[in-house]
Amino acid sequence: MNTLANREPPEGPGPGPQSAAERARAKAKDTGGLYKPRVPIYPKLVHGKWRRIKWALLIATLAVYYITPWIRWERPGALPDQAVLVDFFGRRFYFFGIQLWPQEVYFITGLLVMAALALFLVTALFGRLWCGYACPQTVWTDLYIYVERMFEGDRNARMRLAAAPWSFDKLWRKGGKHAVWLGVAFATGGAWIFYFRDAPTLLAEFWTGKAPITSYISCAILTATTYVFAGHMREQVCIYMCPWPRIQGAMLDDHSLQVTYRRDRGELRGPHKKGQTWEGRGDCIDCHACVVACPMGIDIRNGPQLECINCGLCIDACDEIMDRVGRPRDLIAYDTDFAVAERAAGRKPFYKFVRARTLYYALALVLVSGLVGWGLLNREPLDLHALRDRNPMFVRLHDGSVRNGYTLKIANRTFTAQTVEIAIVGVPGARLSAPGDPPGAVVRTTVPANEVRGLRVFVTAPPGTAEASLPAVFTIRGDKASAETKTTFLTGAESAP
Repeated sequence: MNTLANREPPEGPGPGPQSAAERARAKAKDTGGLYKPRVPIYPKLVHGKWRRIKWALLIATLAVYYITPWIRWERPGALPDQAVLVDFFGRRFYFFGIQLWPQEVYFITGLLVMAALALFLVTALFGRLWCGYACPQTVWTDLYIYVERMFEGDRNARMRLAAAPWSFDKLWRKGGKHAVWLGVAFATGGAWIFYFRDAPTLLAEFWTGKAPITSYISCAILTATTYVFAGHMREQVCIYMCPWPRIQGAMLDDHSLQVTYRRDRGELRGPHKKGQTWEGRGDCIDCHACVVACPMGIDIRNGPQLECINCGLCIDACDEIMDRVGRPRDLIAYDTDFAVAERAAGRKPFYKFVRARTLYYALALVLVSGLVGWGLLNREPLDLHALRDRNPMFVRLHDGSVRNGYTLKIANRTFTAQTVEIAIVGVPGARLSAPGDPPGAVVRTTVPANEVRGLRVFVTAPPGTAEASLPAVFTIRGDKASAETKTTFLTGAESAP
């Protein structure tokens, strides 16, 4: 049986000042109001391992987002040379050497399922790492807070500026901050539209007013949402708009690593003066450094909370304080509820990464990844569909033979033109011909690279066929690939005199 950590408020010294989010909730509860203004949060800049990791991932993710549309990938003919492109006009999706057609949307579905399963697995193992380090809302909010510090200073300076009356100093600082915010937001929207059209071409069209109207609308929408979400709503997007904080509760258990206040070591908490003994008390000195560093405005010492994004900044803030007072680091650390409870009971904790839910997620992820990979590796370069004429369904010729007309759709999914030979099997003695070809000629056609070619053909069966309909198969064969599709040949035998 799993042992749960005690999450009740600790006895002893009071919890101290509440976080901004807690004060807002308490105010709403006291007044009975349903909607309340956002209480601003001024996170303090901290230094440490997790802050450096966040900087590195912020730079990496933003670099991938802004640079990817400009990566070139040579393709033959008039095909786009952009490595990653969602080409709505050409109805193709290009990803380096892979191209997907609209009929292959199941590959996109498979990739989305893989991403969801990977997120489930990472959450079950390590908590909300996606939210804390790679979520676009977190990344751009972090960047906006960095810009805010450039103009207004750190936490205390920003709070003083917010409370000060309007002056020239306050005006230029606030104005400069919002101007840079809008510039970042515009660059965000501008980078997004380059994923849907050739980037160099669209850049020139955009500034000369020749770009499609959808480009301007999309850029404006993403500029506005980035500016509002990262600049003004911030933690409210994570708490109230995003469903993941509520869904993630089903992924976590007592063995999931999360940012954790180690109550077994921190309590009883309280102020500590230099020279005082540490006997009979915990290592937490109730300094609230973890609270003022939190971008969500919560107190991690209250246990796991919906608002926590597991960014680890409270760990860096606490480690800095522990260094100052001469106590071991990691009073706040990535840990599990089970480990905290085991240490509190005087037992040595252990970490169980392989458990039922992680096995389910891992096996499902491997299965879906294997199916998607198998599908891509065995993807047919040629595809064939046959549409039989409906009116007339068949034609009886003067010599008693029967002719059916078909329209073949041949898709060439490669980057080179394909010359294919067409045949039909299943109709004894049938002759295949194309309009304009001499009788008895082999039917061939050339399909350009990355295109669909339509071809009109006739199938003529000799007289005397007794069956009313015959199952048949059209086949195409090229130099390196082949394809086939089933159809039906109608003889009209039932209507014969």
